[in-house]
Amino acid sequence: MKLDMKDHKIIAELRKNSRQSIRDIAKKTKLRPSTVHERIRKLEKNNIIEKFTLKLNNRAVGENFIAFMLISSDKQIEEIHFKNPHIREVFGVTGEYDLLLKLKFTDIEEFNNFVIKFRNDTGIKKTQTMVATVNIKEEL
Repeated sequence: MKLDMKDHKIIAELRKNSRQSIRDIAKKTKLRPSTVHERIRKLEKNNIIEKFTLKLNNRAVGENFIAFMLISSDKQIEEIHFKNPHIREVFGVTGEYDLLLKLKFTDIEEFNNFVIKFRNDTGIKKTQTMVATVNIKEEL
């Protein structure tokens, strides 16, 4: 499916607030509500929109300790290991490392316990971890 300007306008509004009504999106994009509704349905059907979700305040939900972990591994890591709720995002990367994980925790102790268990469970020998000191911008 090729996206046009109407689709991009609708997507931009949904990124701002996916809970806004079809009518509100229609007003802001200067499209008819029926057009907005049909296009959103089509975007979902074609997996352009994979899901609607929410963005939480990290501090308010006790996940203000954010870390990024680079992983180098000789073997494939089983997908079940990525289902851990602390692992928020996983990317394959180029260079010295194979994967980049975005992780969220309550505190350093919870993070340390995760790292030890993750290394033991997966057999990974080499990681590099970076702890976020300030959250400047975070999107879903």
